[in-house]
Amino acid sequence: MAVEELRKSEMMAHLLDALDEGKDIGHYGRLTFAMIARHFLTEEELIEYLQKDSDFSETEARALVKQVEGKDYNPPKRDRILDWQQQQDFPICPNADDQDSCNVYRDLQFPDEVYEHISSYYEHKVS
Repeated sequence: MAVEELRKSEMMAHLLDALDEGKDIGHYGRLTFAMIARHFLTEEELIEYLQKDSDFSETEARALVKQVEGKDYNPPKRDRILDWQQQQDFPICPNADDQDSCNVYRDLQFPDEVYEHISSYYEHKVS
């Protein structure tokens, strides 16, 4: 069910399909996937998906998940994803020319604490 929810995002469906095919989605593809998918999958499901990347071991997957959870990273904005995509071969955003593409905040419903975390960040930045 959680994977079905992730597939509501064209970009996440693209990443899920690439991982299912054993493709190397690159460092930033894995980071993007982990930052978003951690809100929908269990830790073990997330690690299993990351290991499907042909260039990523279980140890590396566990370390990435711990890093993302430890830093409590919010899902990245479209602009950040596009910046990261320029630094690797694998296209994270399959339709980068479409302004509505790869905006996970438009496509997915995250837990309330994600939105609260973003809101408190901006409130703190203003004060």
